[in-house]
Amino acid sequence: MKQCIFIHPDNGRSIQVHMADTFWTRLAGLMFRRPLPPATGLLITPCNSIHMCFMRFAIDAVYLDQHGKILKITRYLRPWLGLSACWQAHSVLEMTAGQADALGLKPDQILTFQEQK
Repeated sequence: MKQCIFIHPDNGRSIQVHMADTFWTRLAGLMFRRPLPPATGLLITPCNSIHMCFMRFAIDAVYLDQHGKILKITRYLRPWLGLSACWQAHSVLEMTAGQADALGLKPDQILTFQEQK
């Protein structure tokens, strides 16, 4: 699975991101997985809505436009019960619940993107 890093615009902290950009990786998402480590996420692209079926842990969903601008943050989506959408979004960054606040993420911030090899 491809990886990249998002850099926070205000404090320079990085978020290690795994890319889900194929049909199968988008379909699987974080289902059946263990919680992600701090400052780690899964970027599902293209994507503007998610469900929590078959999830083992709560997540924060950070919706981004095509330029990495944060459009919406949905915090603490509960496993099995949660649904979330942002129709204007191009992608969604999923992280273990609490990470959006721990990283200081807020709507209208632009996360810069660096590909990893």
